[in-house]
This record gives sequence, C-alpha cells and structure tokens, in this order.
Amino acid sequence: MKSDHQDIASHRPWRHITRRPSRKIWVGNVPVGGDSPITVQSMTNTDTRDIAATVAQIQALENAGADIVRVSCPDEDSSAALKEIVKQVNVPIVADIHFHYKRAIESAKNGAACLRINPGNIGSEDRVRDVIQAAKDYNCSIRIGVNAGSLERDLLEKYGEPCPDAMVESAQRHIKILEDHDFYNFKISCKASDVFLAVAAYMQLADVCDYPLHVGVTEAGGLRSGTIKSAVGMGNLLWAGIGDTIRVSLSADPVEEIKVGFDLLKSLGLRHRGVNVISCPSCARQNFNVIKTVEEIEERLEHISTPMTLSVIGCVVNGPGEALMTDIGLTGGGRGTHQIYLDGETSHRLMEGDENIVDHLVKLVEEKAKTLNNKKDVA
Repeated sequence: MKSDHQDIASHRPWRHITRRPSRKIWVGNVPVGGDSPITVQSMTNTDTRDIAATVAQIQALENAGADIVRVSCPDEDSSAALKEIVKQVNVPIVADIHFHYKRAIESAKNGAACLRINPGNIGSEDRVRDVIQAAKDYNCSIRIGVNAGSLERDLLEKYGEPCPDAMVESAQRHIKILEDHDFYNFKISCKASDVFLAVAAYMQLADVCDYPLHVGVTEAGGLRSGTIKSAVGMGNLLWAGIGDTIRVSLSADPVEEIKVGFDLLKSLGLRHRGVNVISCPSCARQNFNVIKTVEEIEERLEHISTPMTLSVIGCVVNGPGEALMTDIGLTGGGRGTHQIYLDGETSHRLMEGDENIVDHLVKLVEEKAKTLNNKKDVA
C-alpha cells in the first residue's frame, strides 16, 4: 500500500533541483536565502496614504499566502502611513524607495522590515551612510533593485544598451557601497521585461556573489501573457537553482501574483501550498464535463492551504495512472460511474445522481486537509 507515494516520487533524482548556495538574511521574521523556503511576494497598488485600503489589500495578499508585501513610499505622508499599516498586518512590509533618502529613513523608523533602494540613486555619501545607519538601527534589511529600464547613464553609454554586463556591473556597484559601510543584510534583484535579458543577467549575477536573489521578470504583462512570460523566465532560473524570493509582476489583481507564484514553485517541486490539480484537457473520451468541473473545483478549493494533489481525468486511458501518484483522484467511467482513488488506491465509485462530482471532491479534499493538519499538530 502506498502510504507515502508523494515522498517517494519527490526523491527521484531526475526531479531534484539543487539551489544555489546563498547567505541567509531576514526580512522582519521571514528568512530569505540559505536553506529557507523560497518566499513569494507581491506589491500593493493602492494609495499608501489610504491606510484602510492598503491594509485591506495586504490582508488579501496574506490570505493568498504572501510571505512579504512591498508598499510604495514616494512621499512623506506615505512613509508616515507605514506606522499604522504595519500594526494591522502580519507579513513584513518592504518600503519601495527610489530617490529621496529621507523616505528611506522614515520608513525604517516607521516599521518597514526592508528598504527597496538603489544606493547609487540616494545621493551623496552622507545620505547613503544615513540610510544604511537607519537600516542598522531599526534592524531593516535592504533590497538592491537593478532594472534594465533605469540603468545608470554612464553604463548605458559604456555598453550602448541594457545588457547583462551592464546590469551586473550596476548591481556590483551598489553591493560595494553597502559592503563599504559594513552592511550585509541585503538581497538583490536584476530585473528586465525581456526574458532573455533577465535570465542572462541573473545567471551572471549568481556567479559573482552569494547574496540572496529576488527573482522576477518585470513588467511582464497581463494575467495570461505575464504568467507565461514569468513562467518561462523565472522557471528557467528556479530550475537552475537560482532564486531565493520571487515576485510575478502582472497587470492584474496583486492576489493573482501570489497564486501564480505558488503555482510556479509547485510545478517545480520547490514549495507546496494548496491543492495541485492535475487534469486532462478533455476530449471526446471524457465521461463528464472536465473543463467546467475543474473550474469549479479550483475556485472552491482556494481556501485550502494544505499541500496535496488532486487528479481529475475524464476517462480510463490515463486516469488510473495519474491517480496512483495523487492524494485524491477521480477517473471518469462509462455509464455514469466514476472511480475515486485515495492515496493511490481504489476507494469507491461515484454514481451520477448520488452526489455532484465537485461537491464530492471538495468534501474529500477538506477531510484530507483536516487529517493532514491534525497529524502535523500531533507531530
């Protein structure tokens, strides 16, 4: 009997990804890098000065599983609002700062767990030193944010255009500034909207430093196109072991970024949250409406955070084989009789008219989640 079929599958050598060794830093109470899980983050799109709206969006991101949330602080009122925002949320907040060094200092004082800056854009040496000192004083980490769309003018003149060499040189400049001030609690991003450029830059950066890397393809696009572009670029990097925290940048509800981020990690076996639904594309062999069933199931199982797998296959060609490797499986059969599998073993049949397929599967998943959570609590 296959009581632990998923663990057996996960130890197959051809499925193993070796992560790039990196230092571990802390963003509030969340570890990033080293042997810690790859974290998933997003960014609010509310007016930060609107505390109620910003808190509501952060809480929605928390419910979706976000580990870290970034908030823009372009003016004094925004950085002041952080003081109230951080009191009402549970995830660590990253203050997004671009040019004004005082906003960084204010954000650190007001509870930000991390400052997203480019030290070279802050201004004079004294200003940089003051920002770094504030980060030290308030136990704040820093993210160096290099972007192909905002490289230093001299680097663009030197290289002629944004390229991996220019982006990595920019990152190394900023790294040196922090290291020269005896500050090492930082991570780095090296983003571009071009997939090839982003992947090449990150791979090159991974070879020249051991700091944690925040991975993403910036300005990726809408929900569908941005998801595909992010999956191609970030998937390549994660498969190569590069990436300690990720953000999927979509022109969509920020909650969708968290969902896609976890789906990306799940697909590579790097982190598991919620139900991984394995389903067929449907064809003339289907014995029930697979597409409609899966749409309803995914919507109704969004509240489940317990990792598990569910296969929903329309016929017996691939259904039994897929069910062998999932926690719960449904294979469509003829004459309105469908086979249910639990932990890879045949369990019982579901007859059309006895119970709605979606209702039955949702109930099984919720029962399984409760059992797994109880075992975890006992352990």
